[in-house]
Order: sequence, then structure tokens, then C-alpha cells
Amino acid sequence: MSRPLRILLSCPPTRRCSSFVSRMRLVNRLKADDDACAAALHGGRIFLFHSLSPLLQRTDRGTFRTSALTGSDLQSILKKLGSDESLLKESVLIGCSEQNQAQFCLDVGKNTVNPGYSRFWSCSGLCSGELDQAAVEEQCGGTFVDLRKAFFLLTSAEAPLVAKGQALLRWHQTNRFCSATGQPTHRNQAGSQRFCSSGSAIYYPKMSPVVIVLVSDGTRCLLGRQASFPRGMYSALAGFCDMGETLEEALCREVAEEVGLEVQNISYSSSQHWPFPHSSFMLGCHASVSPAHSQLNVDHSELEDARWFSLDEITCALQVKSPPRRGDPPVLWLPPPHAVANRLIREWVDRQRRGEDRP
Repeated sequence: MSRPLRILLSCPPTRRCSSFVSRMRLVNRLKADDDACAAALHGGRIFLFHSLSPLLQRTDRGTFRTSALTGSDLQSILKKLGSDESLLKESVLIGCSEQNQAQFCLDVGKNTVNPGYSRFWSCSGLCSGELDQAAVEEQCGGTFVDLRKAFFLLTSAEAPLVAKGQALLRWHQTNRFCSATGQPTHRNQAGSQRFCSSGSAIYYPKMSPVVIVLVSDGTRCLLGRQASFPRGMYSALAGFCDMGETLEEALCREVAEEVGLEVQNISYSSSQHWPFPHSSFMLGCHASVSPAHSQLNVDHSELEDARWFSLDEITCALQVKSPPRRGDPPVLWLPPPHAVANRLIREWVDRQRRGEDRP
């Protein structure tokens, strides 16, 4: 079914087209053409979620990987579980593989954002209801894992894919009604937009901008932790950007609020989509303070703790691959390798080793 799409999107013989361009054009076409998206769904790869937890499979080496099904395989599973096969149409487009195969995500569990929505839609005949988690796991040979835990189990290549999938699924769950009219909203086949049934508004998925910064005093870097963090975990300071703020203004305000420092020498590093708490756009930066003005004044309503760490301490922490178990001695450990906070920390370590940040 997907072959005609490739023909339509292929480049002229006289012009070389990169695989990236062809993938982006395919995704763009599927967003705009409901029929093409429905056709691609049957031959695409579908990543399953249950109540926003992704389906993972354990490999022979004991590690975990994402698990995807073809549209036809999923139809067969839905039939075995006695579910209406129309549930397949609720899949949301998330991207395209290197082989130009469309990728989708589908939540077969209950609406965990607002269970009342699930009851409403089920009673209205507008959704197919939830499937039993254990039954789906048995049919698929995998396990549904909470996304926060999954982030520490997956590779850097796979984690962003399930993060995007969960973010889009959550957005659809929380935008079933128009904020202006109160009327139900409907989605296009790709799930890239929702529109009010009265025709008064169109809604698109949104992310909240968050600044995350690694502060250095020349020989140490500053990390903090919230009470909700796993035991022993510290990360770079972060906070949401307020309306009307620039990135720099938000960064300076957050550091001043949380630890009482005034930073300087702000430099941008990189950005990342982060699914927590509800789809954030992380803008990673470095900043510095003078060693003479590095005394911390932690706001404990914002952070449980914040402290300076030496290069040796950070180097050791980067070797820790998993959180300490209960009963183990406390140990510093850091966000997973695919988190922008981890990247900021590694960049700081590299600069320290080259002597670039030292006073």
C-alpha cells in the first residue's frame, strides 16, 4: 500500500535527493492526506502504549528495546482480544524510518490523564475502550514499562521515539474539547492536529519551553535535585520560561530563585524534547559565576538540595550506569546519556580536561 506514496515523493532522475529529505516529505504528505495516511498505517510500524507506558521487549543480552508491530499484525491481535479493529485508526503518526516506513503510536489502555474522558467517549461510542494489559503483553511478547523507567533502559536512538509518541498521545487525551466553545474536537488521520466540531478553531501539539543550565565556578559544576528525583540523582538546574521572557532572562531568574546566584557568560549548547512533566522543550545552556560569589542560598521550596561537585566526583558519577538499590550506600548518579542534562555535564568535563573553564 505504501509503494504509490514512494513514487509520488521520489525525486526526479536528474536530481539526487537525500534519504532525510524523502522521509520528511513523506511525513509531511501523510499529515496532509488522510487517505494516504490510512494506507500507510496498514504497512507501517506501530509502537504500542498502555495508559501512556510504552511496550518494551527484553533482548537475549538482558537489555531492553522498543517493540513495534505492523498494522496487519496489530489487527490480528485486536481480533484475538475481541476488540473493535477500528481502534487501529486511533494511531498517531510519529515519524518515518530510514527505510521510508511510516511510524505510528497507539495507546490501548485507559485515559490516565482524565479517566472521565475515557468513560465519556466509551459511552458515546467514540472509542473502543481499553484492552487488558496482561493480555496484550502476552500476545506481543513484551512488557509495558513506565516511561521514566524506560528512559534508563533504552538507547539514545530509541528513547526520543517513545518520548514523542507518549507526548502526542497525552496531548490528544487532554485536548478532546475546544477551549473556546466546549464542543468536541476531532483529529486528522495522522493526529497532527485537532479541530473544533463547530469549525471555529484548529489546535496543534504544543511544548512548554524550559531552560536547563549547568553553572560552573571554574573548577566545580552546580547540580541540584528535587524530592521527586530517584535516590542519589542530581541534575542541572531547570525551570519553565515565563511569558514574555527571553531564554537568557529565564535562565538568570531560575538560578537566582533556586540557589541565589547571579550568573554570567551564558552560552547555548543544544535543545531536546523532554516528555516530563507534560511535554517540555529543553533549551540547554552553560553559565558561570565568580568563585568569590559562589556561596549557595538554596530555596528548599524549589529544590531538595543543591551543591557544587568537583571534576573527580562528576567523572566517577558518569561511570554509574544504574541507580543504587535500597540498602546500598548513597552514590551520585546522573540523568541518562540521552538527556540534555547529561550532555551539558559531559561538555563541562571535556572543557575542564582541556583547561578551558579554569580561572
